[in-house]
Amino acid sequence: MSWIDIGTLDDVPLRGARMVKTPAGCIALFRTAEEEIFAASNTCPHKGGPLADGIVHAQKITCPLHNWVFDLNTGEAVGEDARIATYPVRIEGRRILLDAESIGSRKVA
Repeated sequence: MSWIDIGTLDDVPLRGARMVKTPAGCIALFRTAEEEIFAASNTCPHKGGPLADGIVHAQKITCPLHNWVFDLNTGEAVGEDARIATYPVRIEGRRILLDAESIGSRKVA
């Protein structure tokens, strides 16, 4: 994997999200715990809701438009036949690193 530095943990609020623009589209970063970050598509497949504006709870995100819930580990919608793309992310020190190869190989938004 080829990692790109996209910011610090402090850039994403605890139990919150931030959106980053990539050449492939917008990706949302979700911070669920002090040292836990997930990266996924920023767009809900139901009505196109901006997931970075949703509610982060446990390891899930709830869409702000119609309350669909997605598991941030798998991208699967809870109780629906839908999913969002997820992307490898890791933390080094307090820096957030996103896998460049994964965003280059998929359409995000």
